Amino acid sequence: MGTMGDLILLRHGQTQWSAAGKHTGRSDIPLTAAGHAGAAALAPVLAARAAAGHPVAAVITSPAARAVRTAELAGLGAAMKPDPDLWEWDYGGYEGLTTAQIQQERPGWYLWRDGVVPGDAGHPGETVEQVGARADRVLARAASPLADGDVILVAHGHVLRVLTARYLRLPAADGRLFRLDTGTLSVLGAEHGYPVIGGWNIPPSA
Repeated sequence: MGTMGDLILLRHGQTQWSAAGKHTGRSDIPLTAAGHAGAAALAPVLAARAAAGHPVAAVITSPAARAVRTAELAGLGAAMKPDPDLWEWDYGGYEGLTTAQIQQERPGWYLWRDGVVPGDAGHPGETVEQVGARADRVLARAASPLADGDVILVAHGHVLRVLTARYLRLPAADGRLFRLDTGTLSVLGAEHGYPVIGGWNIPPSA
């Protein structure tokens, strides 16, 4: 058995909606040119980590094209396995809207506290606890391959923030504490048997 690995979180590269601050849940928006470049810049970072003795045991992606394409550009395409539990938070009726637009109707609205309203049949909406339940399932599936090396998760900002909170044994809503930008790498590991953040929101140029 190899050395216990880390969870490596990759938020997908930039899209037009992420650049504009629009809530992008189940809408499958492609990467921009900057998003392609940022995702490709992750490849040498991951290669250097592997060369330093951190083998990759599994790659799990959101089924969204923006996440799958990020994994491909980062050099992970051959190993990736899509997992529907890594879809972004379903924002329901707030899909495609910015926080400022939502606050015009709901002054002071805050996603992590106030949640979303139902949308159409394709966007019924989710509570933060429902996103947390999905994150818990991903973490459970990642546990076995972590015994043999790193597990790389390629997904979206809010679901990865919720997953981080759950990994740290915090309530799902505490994902609000962890800002996560597009095209970045984060590391979740352990110290003395307890879950810790080993690195957070790291751009590939860092």
